[in-house]
Amino acid sequence: MADRYDHKEIEAKWQKRWAEQDIYRTYEDASKPKKYILEMFPYPSGALHMGHVRNYSIGDVVARYNKMNGYNVLHPIGYDAFGMPAENAAIARGIHPKKWTFSNIESMREQLKQMGLSYDWSREVNTADPDYYRWGQWLFLKFYERGLAYRKKATVNWCPSCQTVLANEQVEAGGCWRCGEVAEQRELEQWFFKITDYAERLLYDLDDLNGWPERVKIMQRNWIGRSEGAYVDFEIKGVGEKVTVFTTRPDTLYGSTFFLLAPEHPLVDQLVAGTEYEAGAKEFRRKVAAETEIDRTSAEEEKNGFFTGAYVINPVNGEEIPVYLADYVLMGYGTGAVMAVPAHDQRDFEFAVKYDLPIRVVIEPEGERLDSSMMKQAYEGEGVMVNSGPFDGTPQAQGVVRVTEYLNERGLGEAAVNYRLRDWLISRQRYWGNPIPMVYCDNCGVVPAKEEDLPIKLPDDVEITGSGGSPLARHESFIHTTCPACGGAARRETDTMDTFIDSSWYFLRYCSPHDETLPFAKEAVDYWMPVDQYIGGIEHAVLHLLYSRFFTKVLSDMGLVDVIEPFTNLLTQGMVIKDGAKMSKSKGNVVDPGKIISRYGADTARLFILFAAPPEKELEWSDRGVEGSYRFLNRVWRLVEDNKRFVAGAAAARAGFADTLDQDEREVRFMVHRTIKRVTEDIGRFSFNTAISAVMELVNTLYRYNESAQRNPAVMREAIDSLVLLLAPFAPHLIEELWEGLGNTDSVHLQTWPAFDPELAKSEEVTLVVQINGKVRDKITVAADIAEDEMKEIALASDKVKAHVGGKVVQNIFIVPGRLVNIVIKQS
Repeated sequence: MADRYDHKEIEAKWQKRWAEQDIYRTYEDASKPKKYILEMFPYPSGALHMGHVRNYSIGDVVARYNKMNGYNVLHPIGYDAFGMPAENAAIARGIHPKKWTFSNIESMREQLKQMGLSYDWSREVNTADPDYYRWGQWLFLKFYERGLAYRKKATVNWCPSCQTVLANEQVEAGGCWRCGEVAEQRELEQWFFKITDYAERLLYDLDDLNGWPERVKIMQRNWIGRSEGAYVDFEIKGVGEKVTVFTTRPDTLYGSTFFLLAPEHPLVDQLVAGTEYEAGAKEFRRKVAAETEIDRTSAEEEKNGFFTGAYVINPVNGEEIPVYLADYVLMGYGTGAVMAVPAHDQRDFEFAVKYDLPIRVVIEPEGERLDSSMMKQAYEGEGVMVNSGPFDGTPQAQGVVRVTEYLNERGLGEAAVNYRLRDWLISRQRYWGNPIPMVYCDNCGVVPAKEEDLPIKLPDDVEITGSGGSPLARHESFIHTTCPACGGAARRETDTMDTFIDSSWYFLRYCSPHDETLPFAKEAVDYWMPVDQYIGGIEHAVLHLLYSRFFTKVLSDMGLVDVIEPFTNLLTQGMVIKDGAKMSKSKGNVVDPGKIISRYGADTARLFILFAAPPEKELEWSDRGVEGSYRFLNRVWRLVEDNKRFVAGAAAARAGFADTLDQDEREVRFMVHRTIKRVTEDIGRFSFNTAISAVMELVNTLYRYNESAQRNPAVMREAIDSLVLLLAPFAPHLIEELWEGLGNTDSVHLQTWPAFDPELAKSEEVTLVVQINGKVRDKITVAADIAEDEMKEIALASDKVKAHVGGKVVQNIFIVPGRLVNIVIKQS
């Protein structure tokens, strides 16, 4: 017998046979419970990277495991195919984006199949295919009908490198999320989705997502940013108009000594028109427009302003206070206007000091007096109201309520809830995206396309130059059309949709990907949705995951789906790093999955990436670790090959050997059943590394038993069968080969997951005490011989521990073997 198995021959053989037998095709089956397992679909860049391998290997283990446990499993794949990288590649390589993208899809499909992933390939979707993006246009029209899609002139984030608008969520640290170029501010007519209508539901429904990491929920809560406070109306002196502010601190209203407007505020032009301040205001606005939002709001940056010459009247004391433009006030948050209270807001304090504006204390700590002339910084703590007329002596918290009531009774304001979340800007000035299905008619105005005219197809005959804006805006036959309302001459919208729209509903299309009458069949969606397990990167916490939740809620309100949340459980896997850094070509530390698969096989690549670290943690690449995984699979192969004749006739004997076993045989059966129990539990909590470790221990036991002169074929048959079944989700090609070699005709992946006998799996148990910062938070019964890594995994998986840790940073974990785990978290 050869020392190593031929992974190339075996993997090619089974990939071909699986495709011929179509064993992963899925249908709705009301007689079975369902599981919808989904990994975030890839952008077709042309080559898989190790992050892909990790993501898809995790999902494949979960899918195969659930299928073997009797579930009807939907496990589809597709391609998030529109987007700027294809256009940028077209510019760099002189190739059409469509050709580049579709060629990459062919390449990636082949690579995905080489990994042995259990996808139902009949459900594959491609968001750049007209059969898919037709329905994205249809959904846009439905949003438009419901008032959720609208067009307005707005100051937007502009990436000068990508030559397109960015949504607020796509500006990271002041730069473009895609290329990193510093974002600029421009004013353009743009299309928006009214996600703010769903802010409250998006926020409160997070409480029901018990299967989501708390870290992701915190990120979404912070982005939605709910604040309770009041709207307050200030009258503009000499104009008669009112300007409204939102404040969370109406108790400080008596301390407002000046008023601030965002430079972009529409009132600015009116206030300075024809005055000596007009030119200065324009110059100030020009300078601010060149600054990033992150710079404007940074606590470290100096605050800049410009006096407009105008005044507003403080509604509670009648004082006339000056109106300034301020760079740290943003039009996109609140109302774009701020009542400045320098004694109790640090940014306002710094602004007042710089421009020599009055500072009035209106909140003092209990039993203390504050002198504004002696203050070095704003007092932002709690206290009682002073210098506040009839409210003097009122505790600050009560003051918020009482002042709001006072305003409401006099028609000067009202209680309000404000959200940080802004409407989703979806217009993109790029070619390679889904065309917005709207036209502009001189007679009828803005008119939606007719449903029967969908899809509005992207023209292929375009020239991608990278300058001069979108080529669609220069494509005469695309631009000129007829008005759907009057039949007269009209112009098409030349902006395309943000590609995050494509990924906000793709999981629904998988349920019935070939439907030609609707984006998805409701009966299919009702059967499969919600997605039971979603797997992807934490970087999508605010963008894709928030948008998908928004889409699902809108579609639920439309009666197209019954669910209100798309993903019941979410696993965010960590990055794959090498030499302590994220893999990148510039660092020269990229590992090509294709080379690993060619040298060691897909099963080795899968096994290593699942064994090297828990899925939610960073994974440090190790060539030695890959070689170790390869050696282990060869040990499994040799063990089964050595024993397949020995156990060939033993299958029927397994039921009747319990009372006649010697010590070695009982030890083997104990290890078999304990391993089944451990692997079953570990896969259930995504502890794939400890599951594989348990199988490795079983293999070591079987090698020792294999040397015994008194081997029992029935005991060995049970052990070999169990070993093969337990490894099936992890190393599908090799295990399929071994299963066939054991005399089986049906695929191992269609078999039932092995069951363990609780009595045989039982070992001495102890109580594991779990502490957080020295305080007991849980007690868990575990095996006395539990490994330290498993102690840590079990402790961190405890619901009670998760509730106390929340989003806090775990600084250290101390272990007393077999007795205690103490988790040290950073105190807030």
